Amino acid sequence: MTPFRFPRSASAPADDTAAPRAATARRPWLAAARVAPIVLAGTLVFAGCTATNTAATDDGSSSGDSTVSLAATASVDPGVTAAEAMAENEDPPGEDGDDTWDTADEVAISLDGTTATVADGADATGVSVDGDTVTITAAGTYRLSGELAGQVVVDTADEGLVRIILDGVDITSDSTAALAIVNADRAQVVLADGSENTLADTSSYAEDADVNAALFSSADLEIAGSGSLTVQGNGNDGIASKDGLLVSGGEITVDAVDDGIRGKDEVVIEGGTVTVTAGGDGLKADNAEEADRGYIAIAGGTVTVDAGGDGLDAATDVVIWGGTLDVTAGGGAGSSVSEDTSTKGVKGAVSVIVDGGEVAVDAADDAIHTDNTAHLANGSITLATGDDGVHAEVALTVSGGTLDVTTSYEALEADAIAIAGGDTSVTASDDGVNAGSSLEISGGELVVDAEGDGLDSNGTIAMSGGDVVVNGPTGQGNGALDVDGGFDITGGTLVAGGSSGMAVAPSADAAQASVLVAFSQQVAAGTELQVVASDGTVVATYTAAKSVGSLAVSNADLVNGETYTVTANGSTVGSGVAGEQVSGMGGPGGGTGGGAPAPRG
Repeated sequence: MTPFRFPRSASAPADDTAAPRAATARRPWLAAARVAPIVLAGTLVFAGCTATNTAATDDGSSSGDSTVSLAATASVDPGVTAAEAMAENEDPPGEDGDDTWDTADEVAISLDGTTATVADGADATGVSVDGDTVTITAAGTYRLSGELAGQVVVDTADEGLVRIILDGVDITSDSTAALAIVNADRAQVVLADGSENTLADTSSYAEDADVNAALFSSADLEIAGSGSLTVQGNGNDGIASKDGLLVSGGEITVDAVDDGIRGKDEVVIEGGTVTVTAGGDGLKADNAEEADRGYIAIAGGTVTVDAGGDGLDAATDVVIWGGTLDVTAGGGAGSSVSEDTSTKGVKGAVSVIVDGGEVAVDAADDAIHTDNTAHLANGSITLATGDDGVHAEVALTVSGGTLDVTTSYEALEADAIAIAGGDTSVTASDDGVNAGSSLEISGGELVVDAEGDGLDSNGTIAMSGGDVVVNGPTGQGNGALDVDGGFDITGGTLVAGGSSGMAVAPSADAAQASVLVAFSQQVAAGTELQVVASDGTVVATYTAAKSVGSLAVSNADLVNGETYTVTANGSTVGSGVAGEQVSGMGGPGGGTGGGAPAPRG
């Protein structure tokens, strides 16, 4: 059975009084993530849900599904913040003091073509040279410079940090990794200020090779400094760690035939400029066996990913709260979705949390995908996709920030969707917002442009606040609003224009009144429509984004039983009585009277 990590409960730390297990002064990114955590009023909480986790093999194919009932676990909270998520995850590599050292303690190693030498006077007991292979056998600080057609290996049983300073190196191996940390307690690669460094590996590895990346580490690895590093992963991955991987600085460029940057336990980027081109996944963390590992975190820096597979692929969480992330996956939204390879933009099996920063995704498949819950809490998010903009199997919460889904099949999809804040704009060739069981809107601004249903719930819709504008379909087979189990509205403003064939409005007995008007004639795009009360008061204004045949409106100014007229450029195109909505009205001129409502598409 594929290991599955259950989502965190609502009891996770929610403020600065609950510090992470091993937070140190060296991790300002973690402190920053814990500032002003978001607390949702009325956050959706579910029990008894079912989540599915599919493990992917290195070639992107499925290795089998496991379905785990969540009924016996803590409640699923789709509103977990970045601070709460990171407080429960394993700390990434790095300890106090790693960023400072005495230059007098450095061991200088000069690479010279097919061999290397240790500088005169340096303590060379921790370095051995055998032809084109340089082996570091003790903890300490080593400064490398020059060119080597061979390999640098770290193999030590010492406790403590092995610090490797790359100061203008070009290492190329035609048989294995260029730099391989095969045994160490902890490791750090420092890119010297102003230096340019290159690592390139062999074009092929044995299928069972343990060392299989241009820069490989079996231990926790941090990449730091301000120089540049170009990594050519010719045979497999570019940079890979079998433990955790932290990037805290430098200008890093990776081009790999398979995954770009892989950390088994975690990949954390807190600074620098990282550019990845990968035939497989761009950034990958694949430990699905331990609850606090297998995550990807973006806390700062500038990250650009162009991947043939998934842009970011985490066995547990993807947590973003700083920096800039730009992802292209599977060729982008205009490319066909592969049946053999996952081509999602940002994928976290347990959760995806965006709590700050700037995120742009262009993906052939879902732009953001999770097998469980997603929370978009803050930051700026722009998504383009050939499938879903945001897809969460269990629940999706939007509580803040700016979200713009520029192109999609369905823009937002989850079993349960809560929109509690933020500024959201979505465009979809099918449904704009599609909820399997419930859609709850309590705040924020939402603008939907959909050719299928605008707001669609197979269960219920409940609206208590916020401002919603739906530019619905022109075809008669869908509606601006589509709800199977009732639409209760107690607050906020709703304006939904679309075709008239499947038009519906909020429930007639809802606390806030609504009116649904079918037009006597189709109204052209760009026309300003006004909803006018019997005393001449304009209670709502809507500019048609496309041709429309009906309009549904709800706000605090409407009164049940009152008649409202809709005018287009001063001419009346229809009228309706608030509280007397009838669904399935037929085409323009079809009226709102009797008969069974037409089936919804």
